[in-house]
Amino acid sequence: MLPTIIILGVLVLIPVFLYNSLVGKKNQVQNVFASIDTLLKKRYDLIPNLIATVKTYMQHERGTLTEITEMRAKAVSSSLSDDQKVDLDNKMTKALGGIMVAVENYPDLKANQNFLQLQGTLNEVEEQISAARRAYNASVTDYNNAVEMFPTNIVASMMNYKRKQVFEIVEKERKNVSVKDLFNK
Repeated sequence: MLPTIIILGVLVLIPVFLYNSLVGKKNQVQNVFASIDTLLKKRYDLIPNLIATVKTYMQHERGTLTEITEMRAKAVSSSLSDDQKVDLDNKMTKALGGIMVAVENYPDLKANQNFLQLQGTLNEVEEQISAARRAYNASVTDYNNAVEMFPTNIVASMMNYKRKQVFEIVEKERKNVSVKDLFNK
């Protein structure tokens, strides 16, 4: 009788353990994503000041400035899914990188104290976002492994848990930088 009770107890505890493990991993992903959201909000709050500072100097980059303003408005005003936020963040990172490269063509802007302070703050926030992305990707990888591996995949499918998207850089940024081309511009 005692072995039967032990076996039944183990059979009941295994699904409970698997369920709790999946819920813990899902909550970890949400927690890390919330920290990224906080940092992205901080970055979005810096963008109007950056645009206002560079607008008078960078008349030729008006299209890029408009694009950044539109992406910021979309990020701040709408309720996006996590995947849409990841995509928007990737586009915003690319656009801000373009602005920072274009600044090299405006010596007066490079010497402006407001711009230098904003650039320093933005660089600090970007480094924090980068660290948070690494933590998020690690949490998502752990979660995705649990969603796809046996036996947790059975419980995950019953709970309708799906794979989550990790932060990835765009293909263009994966290529090696040609220093020769940079000096020839």
